[in-house]
Amino acid sequence: MVVEVCNFFGVYLLYCTNPRYHGRVYVGFTVNPERRINQHNGGKRRGGAWKTSGRGPWDMVLIIHGFPSDVAALRFEWAWQHPHSSRRLTHVTRRTSRERQFDFHLRVLAHMLQTAPWCRLPLTIRWLKQEYCRDFPAGLEPPLHMPVAFGQVRAVKTKGVKASEVNVATPKRCSICLKKFQDGDNDIPLHCFHPGCTMAAHMTCLSRAFLEKEPLHFLPIEGQCPGCKNLVLWGDLVRHHKGCYGNLEADPTSSQEHWTNELQL
Repeated sequence: MVVEVCNFFGVYLLYCTNPRYHGRVYVGFTVNPERRINQHNGGKRRGGAWKTSGRGPWDMVLIIHGFPSDVAALRFEWAWQHPHSSRRLTHVTRRTSRERQFDFHLRVLAHMLQTAPWCRLPLTIRWLKQEYCRDFPAGLEPPLHMPVAFGQVRAVKTKGVKASEVNVATPKRCSICLKKFQDGDNDIPLHCFHPGCTMAAHMTCLSRAFLEKEPLHFLPIEGQCPGCKNLVLWGDLVRHHKGCYGNLEADPTSSQEHWTNELQL
């Protein structure tokens, strides 16, 4: 089954199956993984990268998705490609002579997923080809809010209508500060996606509520809905607001999107 994801920004890992270059890897960014792998295997004339051109075929084996923007994903890509140039990854040791490129890149990824700011994003680690799957090193497992998924993924445009257009009786006041929502207000209201819950709150109000026990952080990960009291992921609330909420579950085990303005390397 192919999973469809809205507003897709992903960073992927390629593995070379050409006997002459077998074992080489490549890290890249894409908004359309299906198209991108065809470009890589088609060479530079079809839009592939010069580092992969003429060295195929390549398998796209792993992709990390759920970034809030292309800029956030591109910064993640750069750090994964250049771990020893990133000030956030100075603790990652260099590749040994006996360590395969593939294993080294997975080790770097494991460290990245535990390093700020990436450790607070609701990312999904997706193995596109299960035969390449590896367990993360002991002690370097991904944060609990980042699911490890399997199978192909397809980038699609936002489907349906926004949450504010779905709710018949949209609350007129913020569930937290109780102030009225104003048209054109920059502080957009977020709505709970659980059936029967009418909670709506300003993004900043809800963010502060979710971060009450983590005052030193800027990015919420999850919190209790003020209305239905269910535990929800911040990224799922934002995705619901944008109209991409087809596969959200009551038990938040995955999330596809997040927001942040502080993703500096």
